[in-house]
Amino acid sequence: MVPDVSTGCDTRGLIAYLFGPGRRDEHSDPHIVAAWNMAGAPDPGRDPTATYSQLAKRLDAHVDLRTRELGGKKPSQHVWHCPVRTAPGDRYLTDTEWAEVARRIVHATGIAPDGDEKACRWIAVRHADDHIHIMATTVRADGRRPRNHHDGQRAQAECRRIEAEFGLRRLKSGDLTAPRTPTGAERAKAERQGQTVTARHWLREQAYAVAAAVHNEADYFTVLQSLGIKVKTRIGPETGDVIGYSLAAPGDTNAAGEPVWYGGSKLAPDLSINRLRERLPDQKVADHPRHVADPAAPWRHTTTAMHTAQTILDSGDDAAAQGHLAAVGDALYNIASATTGLRRAELRAAAMAFNRARRSTTRADHEAATALRKAAKELAYASNQPGGLAIALLFATVHLARAAAKWHEQRGHEQQAAAAEEAFRHLQAAYQQAAVPALADLARRAPRATTAHRYEQAVRAALPNHADRILTDPNWTALTTPLAHAETAGHNPRRLLIEVAAQRELDSAEHPAEVLTWRITAQPNRRTQAARSRSTTSGTSPRSATPRPSATPADTRPEERRRFR
Repeated sequence: MVPDVSTGCDTRGLIAYLFGPGRRDEHSDPHIVAAWNMAGAPDPGRDPTATYSQLAKRLDAHVDLRTRELGGKKPSQHVWHCPVRTAPGDRYLTDTEWAEVARRIVHATGIAPDGDEKACRWIAVRHADDHIHIMATTVRADGRRPRNHHDGQRAQAECRRIEAEFGLRRLKSGDLTAPRTPTGAERAKAERQGQTVTARHWLREQAYAVAAAVHNEADYFTVLQSLGIKVKTRIGPETGDVIGYSLAAPGDTNAAGEPVWYGGSKLAPDLSINRLRERLPDQKVADHPRHVADPAAPWRHTTTAMHTAQTILDSGDDAAAQGHLAAVGDALYNIASATTGLRRAELRAAAMAFNRARRSTTRADHEAATALRKAAKELAYASNQPGGLAIALLFATVHLARAAAKWHEQRGHEQQAAAAEEAFRHLQAAYQQAAVPALADLARRAPRATTAHRYEQAVRAALPNHADRILTDPNWTALTTPLAHAETAGHNPRRLLIEVAAQRELDSAEHPAEVLTWRITAQPNRRTQAARSRSTTSGTSPRSATPRPSATPADTRPEERRRFR
């Protein structure tokens, strides 16, 4: 059951809508199911002795009586409106049940407490099977305003109790950190234009994707404009700094042909200019090289940072954990943009789902997640997609999404926990698409029996408590291939197994050999590292004595634009 509290200033206009045919003739049998005084509230839907306009005018006069008595002291936003809708699939409530729901909502929110004879006047109108609209004028009979602070939260809490008592679907409690949902008018406009999502939803996703990839505020606005999005900034009169901004989707105009603007904070709480600045420090682009010498480095760095993030979630430092969850949200967008093939759709869906899990009432320590955010931004400009490393990163994100769901659940963040679980399902689907053929290929390319036997001995020596489970894992043969590659790259198999096993416990792993496979795949090539170290020390490239010039912002702009199309 979903309540949605808002305020306005037009009593007569809202009454006309509630008892009218609806914007698309969707209203059927509009009538009052409850009111401050059922005998004193004329019902335009039930009185055949007068015309609709006459009854609407009479109802307006009754409901708005206390406001009119104030004369020129009338509050500007004196109309209180709260639609209450049952969840899809719920049974239809009777008029009597809806009347009880309405009375409980106005009592819980402070609009009309039970037994208060001077409470605000209100009515509850039903014009569809699955919802009612409660409207009130927020002036009491004694001229005072009602005590309805935090009315949205109080309505949500009462709906959770009603769901339990009425046997309805139990929805997740909110905490006021969710983005605004598209209005009915926005959804209808998208349908008319043949769009699958509203302009608000599209702008929010574009803003998140751009913020995840850019390095500073200036780049954020520049890239948005390169996508055809209109940007309007609000400048502080004293400082001359940007204190707010609004976005308009290409071609999205109102009846007058003007752009329809959405403020950053209206798209999502963490897209406000202040929240963005916490994640986008004002640093020069030159401080962030967009081309990395090792193409595999962004994938490896992000995988390592994901493992660190999972450790932070278990550390008890909630501010740091929340900061890492916000960074994970950015990372998912960049992983999706750097991925090709069928997996990209699942990864994009995971990023969109995780947006609700990336913020809560816990204030985030964004500085604690600098390493993860920096590594993820490298992915936005990665030049290629190393197969095994990409799967190793996917494997890490799958486990991190599950850990995020657990973290939120333990803290009572119901909506965030559900969002993390949804992201987990998308990530798991993407991982399975990539991992099943990859593991089969690794098993096919396994080293000869004598080498595999030597690795078996290394496993028993390095991980005696897990050896039997690892060696009987269906993925043991696949594990021998990255072990052979790692040994060729300069790693000692026994020490490497100890090192990667220590990254996180293996007791809970259903397939420990699979876990070790991707952890080893993400390890750097020591021989290559040594060569680069010598090259850096001598000041020359291993292939040429002439240093290569660093990339300039102009070199990277076409690539930057391509990532968001």
